[in-house]
Amino acid sequence: MEQLRAILGVEKEEVVDTQWIDNGPGWVGVLLDSAQSVLALRPDASKFPGRWDIGVIGAHPERSEKAFEVRGFFTEGEDPLREDPVTGSLNASAAQWLIKTGRATAPYVAAQGGAMGRNGEIFITSVDDQVWVGGRAEVVLSGVAKI
Repeated sequence: MEQLRAILGVEKEEVVDTQWIDNGPGWVGVLLDSAQSVLALRPDASKFPGRWDIGVIGAHPERSEKAFEVRGFFTEGEDPLREDPVTGSLNASAAQWLIKTGRATAPYVAAQGGAMGRNGEIFITSVDDQVWVGGRAEVVLSGVAKI
């Protein structure tokens, strides 16, 4: 936990809970005290080599359009920590955790990518106790690759 806090640059008081969350790809789930704390993160894993898959979640204020802010940070090999603008596996795992612990009820909308200048919206629903993750995709480039 100390390494995670150091990588994220957060104080102990900002961390509400942590949990291994896994629905295929595994993540270390870190629930922070607010969406604003999540958006303010400037993580740095350079002093902690190895593989990291960190999902950070924070609740927006009640009655907000989005229920949670989500950010997914990961490394591959010796590469520096990177951020995924929208992550289905992370949002699915986070939803399972948040719903199971009573911190969320489906349906809800999560936001991801805002810190990167993206406006990802992830739609979480639940049918027969199964969590479903959805969203919209926008084509930004099309063409034909000639091989």
